[in-house]
Amino acid sequence: MRGVALTRLGVIAAFIALLEALCRFGIVKPLTLVAPSRMVGTLIDLIQAGDVGDDAARTAIEVAGAFVLAILLGVSIGAVIHAIPRLRRAVAPVLVSWYAVPSFVFYPLFIALLGLSEAPLIAIGAFSATPAMVVATISGLDRVPRVLRRVARVHRMGFWDTLRHITLPSALPSLFTGVKLAFAYAFIGVIAGEFILSGGGLGYAIAYAYESFETAKMYALMLLVLGVGVAVNAGLHTWEGRLLRRRQR
Repeated sequence: MRGVALTRLGVIAAFIALLEALCRFGIVKPLTLVAPSRMVGTLIDLIQAGDVGDDAARTAIEVAGAFVLAILLGVSIGAVIHAIPRLRRAVAPVLVSWYAVPSFVFYPLFIALLGLSEAPLIAIGAFSATPAMVVATISGLDRVPRVLRRVARVHRMGFWDTLRHITLPSALPSLFTGVKLAFAYAFIGVIAGEFILSGGGLGYAIAYAYESFETAKMYALMLLVLGVGVAVNAGLHTWEGRLLRRRQR
């Protein structure tokens, strides 16, 4: 594992060094791409000046809201679908083709229902992320061995004891995959929504910098978004590994 990690870091470092060289030697024009070192410097300047705090806070609230809503809806809907085979057969094609429908087409509807606020963007993020959690929940419940369910009934285990000792441990790998995908889709949905439809947030700030030809600022904000996404995903991956190791003890 350590060798794989070192190889990954080496590839990333080589890619960054290549971009730095292309920009420093003028092979790539500054209006097209700025050097990674300049991205970092500009981002530090923006943070020190307090120019990204409000936008970052707004995006964080929207992503967190969409993420939590997607998990709650996804687990609930997935459990209901898993419990009713006929319903599962009916909605399976819908789940498969869900991402063929652009979620942004529902933005006017969300505005009409929720008003001009952060709520429509949260709804878009949740709309994008919920199917991944639904599929993961169904897959996780499929992994629960039937014999363990029978044992629970024989021992007259209650709902919460069955959930804690049998259902969750068996479904955990699939559920965590769904959680990671739900975050990714919620994050992408909110950022893209801000980029196209909003008047605030990091997505809007990136779009505004692009339209103003502030290339360095645009790439600095993109670097911030990339860093946050990678950091949260790495945190979820680490948490998943700890839970799985604890489960195997």
